[in-house]
Amino acid sequence: MTSLPRELNGLNVSRETVDRLNTFVALFQKWAKAINLVAPSTLAEVWRRHVADSAQIYALNPGPKTWVDLGSGGGFPGIVTGILLSDTGAGWVHLVESNNKKAAFLRTAILETGARASVHAIRIEEAPSVIAECDAISARALADLDLLMEFGLPWAERNPDLRFFLHKGRDYRREVDKALGRWRFDLVKHASVVEPDSVVLELSKLSRNS
Repeated sequence: MTSLPRELNGLNVSRETVDRLNTFVALFQKWAKAINLVAPSTLAEVWRRHVADSAQIYALNPGPKTWVDLGSGGGFPGIVTGILLSDTGAGWVHLVESNNKKAAFLRTAILETGARASVHAIRIEEAPSVIAECDAISARALADLDLLMEFGLPWAERNPDLRFFLHKGRDYRREVDKALGRWRFDLVKHASVVEPDSVVLELSKLSRNS
């Protein structure tokens, strides 16, 4: 299969990238039978619920950037971003995943797809000491916004232009209100192209409240 699934028809990518995405989905479906990569109820809609949902992150911040993907799990959005970067021949995704089985899957996915990425099988708290700098941080179904800001602050302090791209569900307003008690940041809300009640929150200029 070399044509782009209808869920990704708006994505302008090369035929090679389409092949890489198809390779990744086939590998994901194989591994998902053995280890818990995503909620089992979403496996039947992997292209829409996971690949298209992940691809919108890159569409919001395209080009050869250096990403840190926190809690990479089944490779969404990190592996998808790394595959899309393959068209640029530059940029990189640092996948942070402490679960050894999931980290093994991610390494296999990189090897088989040629995604521009590497795996760090460490705790998120350790990652800033291993990964010096980045341009963008992504995370999907990982933690509350307040905690994600805590995780990302070391990189934000090193790079004033750093941006976060975070998938959030319908309860995102509560998380934003809670975060405003501890943090200062600029926020842009992007409606999800996949789920009508979900958003991608784009954060920048992060700092602690004094």
